[in-house]
Amino acid sequence: MLAETICSAVSAAGLGIAAVTAYRKRFLTATRIAAYSLVPVGLVLTGVVEWVAGIAFKPSVWLGFGVLGLSWLLFMTTRAIERRSGTTRAERKAARAAGRNEAVAPGASAPSLGAGGGAGPASTASKPRKKQEAAASGDDFSDIEAILKKHGI
Repeated sequence: MLAETICSAVSAAGLGIAAVTAYRKRFLTATRIAAYSLVPVGLVLTGVVEWVAGIAFKPSVWLGFGVLGLSWLLFMTTRAIERRSGTTRAERKAARAAGRNEAVAPGASAPSLGAGGGAGPASTASKPRKKQEAAASGDDFSDIEAILKKHGI
């Protein structure tokens, strides 16, 4: 009840200042002052002031803020300890990625050049003849070999 009265008084004072400013022929400034002075009344009428006052004076709300603060403190403490242990987030991410790659295809060091398990006459007929001949003769790595020879590797 006290907060609503204070907001109403602030709005009335703001509207009085806006009227004096408009009397001095500064209409743009007066309009801006009137707009700002109507905000507290709008907050009272929408119930925001009552809601904020209810939150500010309840011990359970302050206990909730305390629990959130404790949670944040524990989180930051674990982050600090994690940084001191020497392992970084990037190192752990790289280790997980390496483990994931090995689990997916441990023995696939070279691409398969032959037909797969589901390849039948329909799939081989759809491939161009030039690609089949290159795959059959093993010339698909010739460009890589040329690059390596060029660099002396």
